[in-house]
Amino acid sequence: MSGEDGKVIALYERHALAFDGLRGRNLFEKPWLDQFAALVPPHGHVLDLGCGSAEPIAASLIGSGFRLTGVDSSETLIGLCRSRFPEQSWIVADMRDFDAPARFDGILAWHSFFHLSKEDQRAMFPRFAKLTAPGAALMFTSGHFDGVAMGEFGGEPLYHASLSADEYSALLGDNGFDVVEQVTQDPQCGGATVWLAKSTKG
Repeated sequence: MSGEDGKVIALYERHALAFDGLRGRNLFEKPWLDQFAALVPPHGHVLDLGCGSAEPIAASLIGSGFRLTGVDSSETLIGLCRSRFPEQSWIVADMRDFDAPARFDGILAWHSFFHLSKEDQRAMFPRFAKLTAPGAALMFTSGHFDGVAMGEFGGEPLYHASLSADEYSALLGDNGFDVVEQVTQDPQCGGATVWLAKSTKG
């Protein structure tokens, strides 16, 4: 990363334990996770990009019988994942560089993808396509407007960026995904802007 977004990886590592302690476990995201899971074959292999400490989202998917590969840039957060779910695969990596021989039945980038710069977000869509098996599900959260927004965590500024809804739709289509469901600032999900898509690869 470069510029403001380049500080995100270091920030999450510095505040990893605080993030884990503050991360809610009530799983208000469950309706979206259920929609995502319905598109993934039973016992399918899910890639969680920006998996954090695995709780509650990865934990929910594991509990539903899916195999999980979690990727996060924070060594501390991945350490927590490994201690909680040692039977799954947990990798310290930047999602922009991650590659694997496996092709995943579902890819999730929940509240992580929007920390990338706009240029890096655009570059992720061919990577999503490369990593997905035929018919795979893809779900990610974005901002609700085209631009950059600065949040805050641990008393430090936290970078977010977003493309326009039209550009996300175009990028999905250009890379072989159909939009299944999209809600901007979903009031039932903490105001998250959510994209759920399905690969059209046969």
